[in-house]
Amino acid sequence: MKLLIVDDHPVLREGLAALLRQAGPGAEILQACDASEGLALVEDHVDLDVVVLDLMMPGMDGWRAISEFGRKRPELPVIVLSSSEDPQDARKAMALGALGYVPKSASQHLLLHAIQTVLNGDLYVPPLVLNELTGATERRGAMAEPRAARLTGRQVEILSMLSGGQPNKTIAAQLDLSEKTVKAHITAIFRALNVVNRTQAAAVGREAGLI
Repeated sequence: MKLLIVDDHPVLREGLAALLRQAGPGAEILQACDASEGLALVEDHVDLDVVVLDLMMPGMDGWRAISEFGRKRPELPVIVLSSSEDPQDARKAMALGALGYVPKSASQHLLLHAIQTVLNGDLYVPPLVLNELTGATERRGAMAEPRAARLTGRQVEILSMLSGGQPNKTIAAQLDLSEKTVKAHITAIFRALNVVNRTQAAAVGREAGLI
């Protein structure tokens, strides 16, 4: 596993690097002091698995960086690690393309969990902002049909398979796709349905009559 930390504070980067080496055997950690250096490293390392990104940095800020990472490597997951606990910031980061949002006040275990969640093809948002991102439950049924219209035929097929509990690896094998492609489709499904996990996606899919 290869991870990139983008943060302008050296002490924080070193602490994160030490923590992320626990994410898996042989984890390789790259570090960048700003977004420009991070983007250059992304171009040089095509085998990166995930980017952990600060929002408030000199030069190009994290907001713009999320979009730039997405433009250069749309399949590369970006997780925001921010001092902000404002639900609006989390919502904005996810709208720009981040697949995870973790407050810096969170525990080490939670950050590792967030990384694994994103690598498994799910979005990750902390409980602190979960309700803000998902919206009121009572609105979900009324909005299910227009959301569902945003899904492609392939995404509907994948939605049906993930709702049956099939892991990404199995879905990829059955559809003759790479796991990264499956993850990208699942991310698109979550965004189209405005959900943050497989259980919610399945529920909205059933309400819309897709599965």
